[in-house]
Amino acid sequence: MPLQFIGIDPNTGDHESPTVWVDLEKEELVLQGWKPDAGLEAECGAFELPGHAKGIPENEAVIRVPARMVAMIREACDVVERASGVH
Repeated sequence: MPLQFIGIDPNTGDHESPTVWVDLEKEELVLQGWKPDAGLEAECGAFELPGHAKGIPENEAVIRVPARMVAMIREACDVVERASGVH
């Protein structure tokens, strides 16, 4: 998987490191963030939307990233869009 590093939370400490990458081969964003507490995970899993099962599938996860990383996520979106030709 050829990952392209985009950035790491600028306020990261020694034990926390929300990070943004782009997988150019799969044309996907790869995000590392904090695990939600049980209440937030339950709230996210409670949504019922058309065409979407209630709950969080076993192969998916809810993560949290700080708003200060929005610029990095935008950059990652731009990188993956250029790689895939989507505009």
